Amino acid sequence: MITLLIVDDHPVVRDGLRGMFRADPRFEVLGEAGDGAEAITAAEELRPDVVLMDLRMPRTDGVTAIKELTERGVPSRVLVLTTYDTDSDVVPAIEAGATGYLLKDAPREELFRAVEAAAQGQAVLSPSIATRLMGQVRRPAPAPLSARELEILELVAQGTTNREAARKLFISEATVKTHLLHMYAKLGVSDRAAAVAAGFSHGYLTP
Repeated sequence: MITLLIVDDHPVVRDGLRGMFRADPRFEVLGEAGDGAEAITAAEELRPDVVLMDLRMPRTDGVTAIKELTERGVPSRVLVLTTYDTDSDVVPAIEAGATGYLLKDAPREELFRAVEAAAQGQAVLSPSIATRLMGQVRRPAPAPLSARELEILELVAQGTTNREAARKLFISEATVKTHLLHMYAKLGVSDRAAAVAAGFSHGYLTP
């Protein structure tokens, strides 16, 4: 029998999941939590095999809770169960230590199989999530920025204008613009703000 902790800020969702799992003899629901902070306390106390974790919750969100459980060495496997499938939700959850990521529209048997797999330590991904992540892996890496382009990117991140950058680097303003265009092409962006965001994303810039 696989033991579960259900974490979701909506009581109706918790009720539905509890009823679904209690009706199947393969599972036992040990408890519930309405946010990440409650989930951390409950998981430490109950030590379930699997924590079904929502992501966007008040007080303490799901990713923060997953990180905390990992840092505290709680052995429970965390299976994210959410309605959100954007990269900004998926990647942080997996990096935090989630064993799997499933969407709430998954059929009941798919959810049951996912919980069983997660309990065994197997990675579980919703098909749409898996397809997106595969696409990211297959996407060619951007061409590396040159030393001069990195200098200009750092100045752009500081709010420096093209004229100011030219003066600081002892080059012409036209040369700065040329470097910017090359940098935009490599990063796949079209403006200064997007270039800075991509710079942080690819590790060229640090906070």
